[in-house]
Amino acid sequence: MGFQLSNEHLFVDIAAVGDYKGTRFDWSGFITGITMREGNHSFCVPESLKSGEGTGGLGLCNEFSLKEAIGYEDAPVGGQFPKLGVGLLTRTDAAPYQFYRNYPLQPYRIDAEVRNEQNIVFTVHPKNCGGYAARLEKSISLDRNRLRIEYQLSNTGTREIRTEEYNHNFLGIDGQPIGPDYDLQFPFAIEAWTDEPGTMDGLRIDGGAVAWERVPDKPFYFHIGGYSTCASPWLWDLKHRPSGAGVREISSFPVYSAAVWGMGHVVSPEMFIRIELQPGESKKWSRVYEFYREP
Repeated sequence: MGFQLSNEHLFVDIAAVGDYKGTRFDWSGFITGITMREGNHSFCVPESLKSGEGTGGLGLCNEFSLKEAIGYEDAPVGGQFPKLGVGLLTRTDAAPYQFYRNYPLQPYRIDAEVRNEQNIVFTVHPKNCGGYAARLEKSISLDRNRLRIEYQLSNTGTREIRTEEYNHNFLGIDGQPIGPDYDLQFPFAIEAWTDEPGTMDGLRIDGGAVAWERVPDKPFYFHIGGYSTCASPWLWDLKHRPSGAGVREISSFPVYSAAVWGMGHVVSPEMFIRIELQPGESKKWSRVYEFYREP
């Protein structure tokens, strides 16, 4: 059984610890469904519509160390390295770390405390791995039409932790395909580029606006620059024009990097935060999502 938060505006479904068994996304506070009462609009979709394809992403799920895993280069083949929010993974060969691979896993102990109908707190307990250890606390709460996720990461080990964190927002409003009916807005002029030729075909970018000429028939992905000049209280806004339903992220942390990923059924604006913690240090940050419906 998972968990559900609710108030007069929103229903939020959260997976039980261990429902997601992959080694990519944080096991704590894995948000699988969000429904806005007004209009009964839904927002969360799976990473892939094909069974067994992808890495098991769904809804709002965050990840640490997308690009470079903590301690991976120091671990010998057969040795362990930590994946924050997941557990201790085993390095299986000499190849570079790949976020989409499933590695042998020793999960962290994770507790969940339901405080009331609008708030749940997850605690990921530290386990030492070559001097790396961290305690993660994640609080998920509702405030009217807003969903707030608060994080506190504490370095309980003897080595510095250097990583990044982001939420992989798997969004598709009411299950409607991504395409000309959607508007994705950023409050700054986008500087877009990609390392994968062809992944921006069919996309139009004008200032801070992203639009689709058609429903994508293959994955799209691009990096975003320009956010360093942003003084807006929101980071991105996704709206399905026919229904008027939308969601915007109004987090206030310094953006380290940004990207947009998606397919024909899903779009994911990704805002990264940089984390550097000496032993004994802690860092707090939060992500806030506002759900709305326009006439």
